[in-house]
Amino acid sequence: MPHDGQDLPPNTVERPILDNLLELTKAAIAPVDELVEAATAAVKSRVVSGERVSGALLEQHQTAAHALAWLATYAQSLTQMQAWAERLQGEGKFGEIEQLLLQIAFGEYLLQIQGGIPMSQGEIVRVRDMGLDELEDLQRLHTTEIVLLCQNGNSQRARTRLVELMQEQSANITVGATGLEDELEMIREQFRRYSVERVEPNAHQWHLKDELIPMEIIEELAEMGVFGLTIPEEYGGFGLSKASMVVVSEELSRGYIGVGSLGTRSEIAAELILAGGTDAQKEYWLPKLSSAEILPTAVFTEPNTGSDLGALRTRAVKDENGDYKVTGNKTWITHAARTHVMTLLARTDPETTDHKGLSMFLAEKIPGSVEDPFPTEGMTGGEIEVLGYRGMKEYELGFDNFHVKGENLLGGVEGQGFKQLMKTFEAARIQTAARAIGVAQSALDIAMQYALDRKQFGKALIEFPRVSGKLAMMAVEIMVARQLTYFSAWEKDHDQRCDLEAGMAKLLGARVAWAAADNGLQIHGGNGFAQEYAISRVLCDARILNIFEGAAEIQAQVIARRLLG
Repeated sequence: MPHDGQDLPPNTVERPILDNLLELTKAAIAPVDELVEAATAAVKSRVVSGERVSGALLEQHQTAAHALAWLATYAQSLTQMQAWAERLQGEGKFGEIEQLLLQIAFGEYLLQIQGGIPMSQGEIVRVRDMGLDELEDLQRLHTTEIVLLCQNGNSQRARTRLVELMQEQSANITVGATGLEDELEMIREQFRRYSVERVEPNAHQWHLKDELIPMEIIEELAEMGVFGLTIPEEYGGFGLSKASMVVVSEELSRGYIGVGSLGTRSEIAAELILAGGTDAQKEYWLPKLSSAEILPTAVFTEPNTGSDLGALRTRAVKDENGDYKVTGNKTWITHAARTHVMTLLARTDPETTDHKGLSMFLAEKIPGSVEDPFPTEGMTGGEIEVLGYRGMKEYELGFDNFHVKGENLLGGVEGQGFKQLMKTFEAARIQTAARAIGVAQSALDIAMQYALDRKQFGKALIEFPRVSGKLAMMAVEIMVARQLTYFSAWEKDHDQRCDLEAGMAKLLGARVAWAAADNGLQIHGGNGFAQEYAISRVLCDARILNIFEGAAEIQAQVIARRLLG
């Protein structure tokens, strides 16, 4: 096969897919897994003191540890792409688009594993950063199958052909079959229609005017069951899977991340109550969350602590009536003004300085208005003006002897707050990964339409190889992130521990969303820098995904700790 089609005559049509593709990709997985094992051992030798991972050594060798996290994420991504492809083949759905997605993904990620994985735009990590020898340890990847994939997988012809097929099948909701069952695809279709009709036409103006998403939209989403999607039926919800929440979040975020994130508030609150609440708390709060009779907000972060939740200073003091008075400051509180209840993390044991003295409260408040956003006594707040992710707004909050009823201590036992919160992180990160996929898909939608419409030098932008190449890689990486996210949701739905895979999905998904938005803007050229074009909003919205629900650095650290055991 000619390499990358360089010696083919003009207009030669040749199917750019490798023969026996699934056999090649399957054979590539074991050597990559062996490399992960070798890297894990090498990093462990640097950070283990005695029989435990040393926090000080882990910080000293942070680049090595985070490189391991990314390498393992790539390995898991390829594994899930292979599983996706084999399922589709078994169902007779492994067509040309799917083959190109698989081939390009393997070709590119295998090359990056050998040459350098981008943790961010300015941070490329290589196997030597993990203590491996590039000549000796990379030999395991020099198999016939991997060499073929690296030389021919992500070729210009493959990318060009993929974009041709994307144009032919533009009516399809996704580029390539997702591999999900029909029920979930029906849910996708429903929420894609809603996004197209009710969200996309308004999203850019909500962003430009920095407006809250209208209550009318929230009411419509409530009627569609968004806020009770995964809440058990006995508490007024639909009792559906986490996979269904992923699909809904993906398609709503594709319209506008603010709308896709509305359900996240209720999801986090419901997870907390289901996992840690008393029977009475479940019976009272869950039906109200499910119907959107009440809207919740999560109040965890403080100005000087960031991701270090164990260092929280906001205190809750029990009074003679068994109620609590909360005093302290919180920041980056999403959708704080017009919500009814706060899942509020505060310190109930003043003698502690770590996570052990924290408790979680279901703190009731009065919904505010534009004129008076925080009318509840003992509570003040101010808006934080932000680049993107504007539809629910961000706030700083201050509490001064703010009253919380004793019965609203989650679970009825003090000191359980941090543990209760940790139980929600899997679902929160899965959903954040889903939102990232939606944002990335939005960037692809917008950029592809612009590339078709915009004419330069006598032809459409999409006809230029570097433009079509950007679009192809967006589609490929969206599918990679999607399959990793779906797998973590599947694990969650089957009661399997998935904090590792959920973290990987969030880590990769956030990078994919930012790359898609950045490349989408580049395709627009100077117009992309103008606020009137929607891609400028998508770029701003995409940037937050690498920060909230665990910044990329924190996420890589968490993944590395799990890998190192």
